[in-house]
Amino acid sequence: MHEFPWLTTILLMPLMAALAIPFIPDKEGKTLRWYALSVGLADLGLMVYAFWYHYDFHSSAFQLSESYPWVPQLGLNWSLAVDGISMPLVLLTGLITTLAMLASWNVSNKPRLFYALMLAMYTAQIGVFVAQDILLFFFIWELELVPVYLLISIWGGKKRRYAATKFILYTAAGSIFILLAGLAMAFSGDVVTFDMAALGAKEYPKTLEMLAYA
Repeated sequence: MHEFPWLTTILLMPLMAALAIPFIPDKEGKTLRWYALSVGLADLGLMVYAFWYHYDFHSSAFQLSESYPWVPQLGLNWSLAVDGISMPLVLLTGLITTLAMLASWNVSNKPRLFYALMLAMYTAQIGVFVAQDILLFFFIWELELVPVYLLISIWGGKKRRYAATKFILYTAAGSIFILLAGLAMAFSGDVVTFDMAALGAKEYPKTLEMLAYA
C-alpha cells in the first residue's frame, strides 16, 4: 500500500471542487469557466506526476494501492489501485474531460450547474477505472449516471430529453445485471469477498461463469 493516497486525491479533487462551486460569486460564468478548467488541469497534472514518479512501468501488478474500511457492516472497502490497463485510461479520462470543459467554454445556460456536473462526472469516470471493490465500483458507476443524464437532458440537442431517457433506461438496466453478477461472484465459494483481485482468483461453477459473463 502506498504511503500517500495519490488515487484518492486524484479521484476526489474534482468532486470537492464541484461542491465548492455554489459558493463562488459569479453571475456570468466567466470565473466558473476558469475555475473548472484549472481544476481539470490540476488533476491531470497530478495524474502525470503520480504515475511518472510513483508508478513502475516495468511491473504488471496493481500499484498505488489503497484500501480502507468504508462501510464494514456491508463489507464495503474504499479500495483503489491501477495497473497497466487502467492507468492509461485514467490519464485519457483526465485529458478528454479537460478538453471537454475547454470546448464548452461558451456555455451560458446555467453555467454553475454545468461545471459542477462536469466535475462530478470527472470524479465518477476516474473512479470506474481505479475502484478495486465490486460494490464501490457499482456505487461509482451509478453515481456517474446522474451528471451524465442531466448534462444530456439540459445541454443536449433537439431530442435531448429522449436521448437522456434512453440513456438512463439502458444503462440502469445494464447496471442491475452488473450488480447481480458481482454479488453472485462475491458469495460464490466458502469466502465472501468484494475485492476484484480476489474475485479474479476464485474458481466458479461453469453455470455461474456462463451467466455472469453473458
